[in-house]
Amino acid sequence: MRQIVRTENAPAPVGPYNQAVLATGQMLFVAGQIPLTPDGELVASGDIAGQTEQVFANLDAILKAAGASFSDVVKTTVFLDDMNDFAAMNAVYAKYFDETNAPARAAVEVSRLPKDVLVEIECIAMVST
Repeated sequence: MRQIVRTENAPAPVGPYNQAVLATGQMLFVAGQIPLTPDGELVASGDIAGQTEQVFANLDAILKAAGASFSDVVKTTVFLDDMNDFAAMNAVYAKYFDETNAPARAAVEVSRLPKDVLVEIECIAMVST
């Protein structure tokens, strides 16, 4: 069982992928989100904290569209343009996840991200049926 999740409250996909896919009615796989508004405007150019906030706004909108929240997230992957931005990104990240119940996470530096943004985050969540 597979259901596509879409919301107008996050940027539309810019290629052959969906914002999220709900599999077997419980596992939600959310595509990597970058700091674009739902209208496709890049925010906070050069500001990792501002870009991370927009990424979380996009993740929140998609999670809500699937009936989930940040407390349902079990895994995240953070892609950074520069690992020197890790502390600033992590300060924003900590606002969304309680340390005692935070999801598993990987954080990696990559050579380049779409639209030359500073951060992209994807997640997997468990959705209650």
